Amino acid sequence: MGRRKTVACYIADMTHADSAEIHPADPPADLPTELIATADRLLDWRWEDTPIAGQSWPLAVAADPDAMLIDACKRQDNGEQGVIDPFWAATWRAASGLDRFLETQQLDGQSVLELGCGTGHAGISAALRGAHVTLTDGVEDPLHLVRLSSHPIADRCEIRRLRFGIDRLDRTFPIILGSDVTYLRQLWPELEQCLQDHLAPGGVVLLSDPYRIIANEFREWIGKRPWKYTEHKLEMKDDPEHPIRVMELHAIDPHQVA
Repeated sequence: MGRRKTVACYIADMTHADSAEIHPADPPADLPTELIATADRLLDWRWEDTPIAGQSWPLAVAADPDAMLIDACKRQDNGEQGVIDPFWAATWRAASGLDRFLETQQLDGQSVLELGCGTGHAGISAALRGAHVTLTDGVEDPLHLVRLSSHPIADRCEIRRLRFGIDRLDRTFPIILGSDVTYLRQLWPELEQCLQDHLAPGGVVLLSDPYRIIANEFREWIGKRPWKYTEHKLEMKDDPEHPIRVMELHAIDPHQVA
């Protein structure tokens, strides 16, 4: 029962734009046929018109993310091994909130890393604002759709698989983004290591969530680590009574700690 409640809570936080309505979109022009063929072979997906960076953008998304989440829950409850929660399958409110927060950032020409990109909403937002973005996720499935969604700005987007605590890219970034990446307590040490591995000196980490209880615990945990923490609150048009939080983190140089 507790397992199903957890999944239900995540389903309740899903959003496509700032509305419960679904807005089908026309695909971008000149998409490589091999990208479409790969997505068709592996996933049930569709195009959805999504507000990103102040404009309407065609986003490739799972056709029925609710059903995917519930199916994974049932398979896990039945004892099936190796089933991963497909939380990547929807655009979450936290991604929409992070997109809006990026309006306050100077991104033109910056190198940005997005962790746990899912549909790629936040990373595409940064790219549309002029950044060069590396969009990553720990599983391969969402990356097939992100390649489709980001194709019109492919010159500013690189798509990579990056698993916390396992993979490491060969460079660092002045800005790291993540939306709803703090929901598993057991992944916090691996997430922090990933941030330390990839954050450039003087860089900033921006992590968003819809004020989850588990994220409150992460705030307390990370506050005891070598990070300077600042919190931002964003009201959302879809539900002003349930704002989105953005956690701003700056690494503290251990040599400067008294």
